[in-house]
Amino acid sequence: MDSGTVSGIVTGVLIVAFIGIAAWAYSKRRKPDFDEAANLPFADDDAQPNRDTSASPNGADSRKNGSCKSKGDRNT
Repeated sequence: MDSGTVSGIVTGVLIVAFIGIAAWAYSKRRKPDFDEAANLPFADDDAQPNRDTSASPNGADSRKNGSCKSKGDRNT
């Protein structure tokens, strides 16, 4: 096989893959999932909980209550 034949085979495989992905994306079974994903930017996200586990529950800065042992810059 020469390089032209290999190039033609690879091109054919890529065309078949493209057609398969396009058929999957535009199938009627996927429409509800894609419609839901399309509306995600408009979802109301005001009630989402704080996922930061290092934050204190009352929102106070932990450095203000004296839990920080080091005072000043150690590099001086």
